[in-house]
Amino acid sequence: MTQSIMSIRKQEAGKLYILSGPSGSGKSTILKGVLARLPEAHFSVSATTRGPRHGEVPGRDYHFMTKEEFYELAGVSGFLESAQYVGNWYGTPAAPIRERLARGVDVLLDIEVQGAAQVKERMPEAVTIFLFPPSLAILEQRLRRRGTDTEEKIVARMKRAREEYARALFYDYLVINDTREDAMEEVLAIIKAEHCKLESRRHLIT
Repeated sequence: MTQSIMSIRKQEAGKLYILSGPSGSGKSTILKGVLARLPEAHFSVSATTRGPRHGEVPGRDYHFMTKEEFYELAGVSGFLESAQYVGNWYGTPAAPIRERLARGVDVLLDIEVQGAAQVKERMPEAVTIFLFPPSLAILEQRLRRRGTDTEEKIVARMKRAREEYARALFYDYLVINDTREDAMEEVLAIIKAEHCKLESRRHLIT
C-alpha cells in the first residue's frame, strides 16, 4: 500500500525554521497564519528575566525566569541564542526544540538577525527566512500607520531596519511581504519544499 504523505512526514526529523525581519515587516501576523495552517508545527516560546506584563501568560508569551535561573541554564549551554536588552535577558531554550525536532515536529522561531546567526552557528541545518516589505519606504509607512511609536523611535527602527537588510544576504530564503496571503503562502511553500529535499527522504529509497 502506498504510504500517505502524513505517514511519510512522521518518519522524518522535524525542521527548525527561523523567521526574521525588521519591526513592521509583519512577522507575527505571518507566523500566526502559518501556524493556523500547520497545527502540527510548534512555535518556540522565548525565555526572559523581565517580569510579566499585564495580560501575559507564562509559557504562552514567555518562559519567565529569575536572573539566577537564566544564568544557570546559560552556563550549561541551555540556550540556542541569548541577548541582553534594556537590562533584561532573552533567550531561546534549546532542550524543548531539540526534543520536538527528534519527534518529527517542525519548530518555528521569530528572532532578530543577531539571534538567528547564533542559532545557525549551533544548528547549521536550521532554515532561515528573512521577511521584508517591498521597500524601506513602505516599511516606514507601515510603522507610521501603526501610530504606536514616537518620531524618535521610528527613526531608530528605520536605522535598525537598514542594518538588518544588509544581513538578509546570509539567509536561505527572502520573502516579500507585499500582501499577507502571498507572504504566508511563500513561507508555507518553503516549509513544504524543505521536507521534499533528498536528505530528508533518503531513508525512503535506501
